[in-house]
Amino acid sequence: MTSHHRATAATLAGFSPGEASLLRLATAGSVDDGKSTLVGRLLHDCQVVLADQLAAVERVSRERGLLTADLALLTDGLRAEREQGITIDVAYRYFATTRRRFILADTPGHVQYTRNMVTGASTAELAVVLVDARNGVTEQTRRHAAVAALLRVPHVVLAVNKMDLVGHDESVFDAITDECTRYASRLGLPDVVPIPISALHGDNVVHRSTSMDWYDGPTLLEHLEGVDADQDPAAQPARFPVQYVLRPQTSGEFRDYRGYAGQLASGVLRRGDRVTVLPSGQQSTIAAIDRLGERDAEFAFAPQSVTLRLTDDLDVSRGDMIVPSDSRPRVTGSLTATVCHLADRPLRAGDRVLLQHAASTVRAVVSSLDTRLDLRTLTSEPGPTSLSANEIGQITVRTATPLPLDDYRANRRTGSFLLVDEADGATVTAGMVGALDTETEAERR
Repeated sequence: MTSHHRATAATLAGFSPGEASLLRLATAGSVDDGKSTLVGRLLHDCQVVLADQLAAVERVSRERGLLTADLALLTDGLRAEREQGITIDVAYRYFATTRRRFILADTPGHVQYTRNMVTGASTAELAVVLVDARNGVTEQTRRHAAVAALLRVPHVVLAVNKMDLVGHDESVFDAITDECTRYASRLGLPDVVPIPISALHGDNVVHRSTSMDWYDGPTLLEHLEGVDADQDPAAQPARFPVQYVLRPQTSGEFRDYRGYAGQLASGVLRRGDRVTVLPSGQQSTIAAIDRLGERDAEFAFAPQSVTLRLTDDLDVSRGDMIVPSDSRPRVTGSLTATVCHLADRPLRAGDRVLLQHAASTVRAVVSSLDTRLDLRTLTSEPGPTSLSANEIGQITVRTATPLPLDDYRANRRTGSFLLVDEADGATVTAGMVGALDTETEAERR
């Protein structure tokens, strides 16, 4: 896209060229690492907490016999969370500074809620992984780092929390950083930034710590405001899952109108582009692009919701995908995928499920469980009999209808899918198209 097109695209999306960009981030870590306190401190020190909210937190804190406000209460919104003092569900918070807008997902630390971390991090551009400086790297820390890597989260912050409880010791921070860096390198995480913090006292969260003068890196907020998370919509091939078919009306303005409505999952489409409808393979040309309040736009870009009109009267249905004819995904009825199992009932070979991909839902069967990931050694155990809740592995799935699939490494939106229980519609497994990139124990030796 030219610079003019970029400016036009930003304006059409509802943002002026000088407006603060948006960053989606998620927190993760082991139990009691201080995620909710960190989020509360971030909101408090950014001065985005309403006076009545802060007053309520101070009142509850006094009732618990605390001398200062427990900022974790700002995010633990469910009654069960407040009563138990733990985070159960993903808590989304929206806030802004003068430099950037944020959507933050505070995810649980308990191992049984790892599935919630998958939900929170699936759309994140940055993950904040907390480590308690007293405990160092735990299995749950490794699990969350592995999930961040599998979900291809582009940026990771290693927040070494509770530095006040280890005397702000630089050597403790360095040891944890070294271990996590080696682990992240094996996972293939490209960008890990370690920051020593004390969420309770606010050290290096928004304001720079006076107790750790040996640290000369950014505070957490400085890094969040400065990290490059802007993605050029033209960087990926266009993918347009059809969500609704607008058929001609019997009379009136839309008597001859036929269009295909949906949200661009990635890329840019322009009037006059030659496109292919998948999985049928029918080809046509984009005659017009319509969006809310504007007919016949020149182009559309992800994640805009638009209606496409084609020059040919084709048989197109919900769940089909419109793509550039010179840049198609593969269409297949058999796929290998890396999965994180989410349900309490184990996943086994032979299970019949529904597979949801983009706007399409098809019947499928789990052909085989190929490997299970050992989070301690990062090696693949071949031939597991089942995958239990929160376990990560590789499976092969056959679908009743061929699907247009990208590799997850190339496109997070069209390379991901869900497996759903046929009987009750509950989500069973989150999947990412492509093989699990690890070594076996034999190869490791």
